[in-house]
Amino acid sequence: MTVGFALCGSFCTFSKVFPVMETLAKEHTVIPIFSHSAATLDSRFGTAEEHLRRAEAICGRPVLTVIPEAEPIGPKKLLDVLVIAPCTGNTLSKLAHGIADGPVTMAAKSHLRNGRPILLAVSTNDALGAGAENIGRLLARKHYYFVPFGQDDPEKKPASMVAHFEKLPQALSAAMEGRQFQPILQ
Repeated sequence: MTVGFALCGSFCTFSKVFPVMETLAKEHTVIPIFSHSAATLDSRFGTAEEHLRRAEAICGRPVLTVIPEAEPIGPKKLLDVLVIAPCTGNTLSKLAHGIADGPVTMAAKSHLRNGRPILLAVSTNDALGAGAENIGRLLARKHYYFVPFGQDDPEKKPASMVAHFEKLPQALSAAMEGRQFQPILQ
């Protein structure tokens, strides 16, 4: 199986996301894709260069970082499934509204033309605020599936939700069977 693995700029979750990428890369071909933010911004969680090199070392191939690299995913049927982990509120909004203005959203748009699954691992501080509408839209759409998620800090960040990244492999198997791994909210 060929898995597209797209990372968006929720840098605080990268330490949980990279081990899942490693697990998948042991059994599947994994094509890494980074959003513009993930590919260019340094943070207290590491530099963009460090993250790019780590993904390339895990996957054994260059990271797709620009729209022209992601666009052929659909026409060439390059992926069996596209994983977006972490999927930020910004990316959720763009997907819900059909906006393809970066490598990750273009990968999704291009991949959907083949009617194949997209698995989203949410990580956003406004999931129970402005992001709730976008999550709802995507839950109702064909070919979109979610990694189970829940509130990460209900006291200090009551609208924030983060995927249970360790459940991504099970959610991926379910998505490949055309079903949503349950329960979604955990």
